[in-house]
Amino acid sequence: MKIGFIGLGAMGFPMARHLAKTHDVTVWNRTREKAERHVREHGTKLAEQLADVADNEVIITMLPTSREVDEIVDELWPHLRTGTLWIDATSGDPNVSRVTAKRLAEKNVAFVDAPVTGAVVGAENATLTIMMGGSAQNVEKAKEILKGNGKTLIHVGDVGAGHAIKVLTNSIMGATVWITSECLLLAKQLGIDIKTALEVTNAGSGRSNASENLLPMRLRDGQWPLVFKLAHHDKDIRIATALAHQQHASTPLLALTSQLFSAALHELGDQADYIEVAKIVAKMNGTEW
Repeated sequence: MKIGFIGLGAMGFPMARHLAKTHDVTVWNRTREKAERHVREHGTKLAEQLADVADNEVIITMLPTSREVDEIVDELWPHLRTGTLWIDATSGDPNVSRVTAKRLAEKNVAFVDAPVTGAVVGAENATLTIMMGGSAQNVEKAKEILKGNGKTLIHVGDVGAGHAIKVLTNSIMGATVWITSECLLLAKQLGIDIKTALEVTNAGSGRSNASENLLPMRLRDGQWPLVFKLAHHDKDIRIATALAHQQHASTPLLALTSQLFSAALHELGDQADYIEVAKIVAKMNGTEW
């Protein structure tokens, strides 16, 4: 199948690579050098200009926010072909994606929102979890295309549902990282070795992905690799909070998590990794990480 892939960031670059194993993939990126490198290294085709992407049966966007997706829609609008499937893997806003889907339908372009989770390592190893929103027919087509990128592909509902569950699960992760950091660093203040605290936590009821996989290398080993930018995580939690307001839902912990992550973003900057909020927890309590 002919696929046009837009957005070769940390996630998009390996995703396009895996797609190129079984599909005819044309790549485009605002920083042209990244697209040229992808072509050299993985045998994809270079879109000389963005409009060239519209010549494909499928368009996949993997961009920072829904705003950038809509900018791409604006630029491609005169060139879109009837019958195209647009798969948006961006961690986007479900309200915006529903509007985008209606707009694309005017051109008879189908839309599936298909955000992913699993971090860069999941993109590299093709073990992502992909959450899809759209009609059953369109999602089945998208699954067939994206199956080389993930081990779990789930149809979660109508258009927008994929983006909604993505920001909600990211909010859960954010809150879990924060509370786990608080308790592990408190254990340290109480004289308990961090290795011991982790061992007990991971053998008991406090066990989570944060305690098992994310925080040990940071709090125990002092290694802070970039997994997912704090700025993007903060954006997702803000979207989740807005969705709660729309539903008149009482979500005080979600609201608090949003406030904490926004404060951490101001302190750490937009290039920080989201797990670095543990550094803010340490600073608040006058302890070391």
